[in-house]
Amino acid sequence: MYERYNRREFVHPDPLEFLYDYEDPRDREIVGLIASGLAYGGVGQILKSVRAVLDLMDSPHRFLMASSRESLSEAFGGFKHRFTTGDELARVLFAVKQVIKRHGSLRTCFERGLSESHPTILPAAAFFVSELSAAFGGRPRSLLASPEAGSACKRLNLFLRWMVRCDAVDPGGWDSIPRSKLIVPLDTHMYRIALCLGLTARKQANLRTACEITEAFRAIEPQDPVRYDFALTRLGIRNDLSPEDFLRSCAGLGIRSDSKAHSKK
Repeated sequence: MYERYNRREFVHPDPLEFLYDYEDPRDREIVGLIASGLAYGGVGQILKSVRAVLDLMDSPHRFLMASSRESLSEAFGGFKHRFTTGDELARVLFAVKQVIKRHGSLRTCFERGLSESHPTILPAAAFFVSELSAAFGGRPRSLLASPEAGSACKRLNLFLRWMVRCDAVDPGGWDSIPRSKLIVPLDTHMYRIALCLGLTARKQANLRTACEITEAFRAIEPQDPVRYDFALTRLGIRNDLSPEDFLRSCAGLGIRSDSKAHSKK
């Protein structure tokens, strides 16, 4: 699956494609945070919403550094993406600016929450979100999920996959963060596949489930446990790929496939 489908030609439609337009890691990390944060709902609307935000920026880094809280509120006042309002987007973008001013970059902020002794990126992710969430004063938010709340943090882990890994699909930029510490971005497609393959039997797609699935992949790829995320999730996204055919091929190779779980899902 990785050799066949982990290619740029299979990326569209995916908000990841926006990151390819930015060579400067300072721009790319901001674009990645925006694109992953808005990656919920229908993919058509996701792409439209991300494009609407980025169209107002030439260099996202320069744009934010030159912006005030008031100018961001004015620029994005009419923005709406499902539960995300223009006010929330402006708050997040201003928080990004403040974090960059304090730490130098989003990457440096994330690194300051990460220790060599941490087996995964979860402590660093919690620190990263807490720094960005200061602008909300504890109020609910749709763009930033923290591991401390127990959710799978799919969009945050997706952002980290994009920025930490570097191959034909993931553009990278945060090369100092170990790929071995990443957590699988657990969405409905990956959860369904993991159930069918017996990688988890947990009934909720939460953070504990994401960690359990990651451990199963870590047994195969200790240094890169999310290596297969993109290729496997194409099964649930593209019309020309069949999950049933994939599971039959796994059975032919002697890999466990829970057909009962598959039929229920």
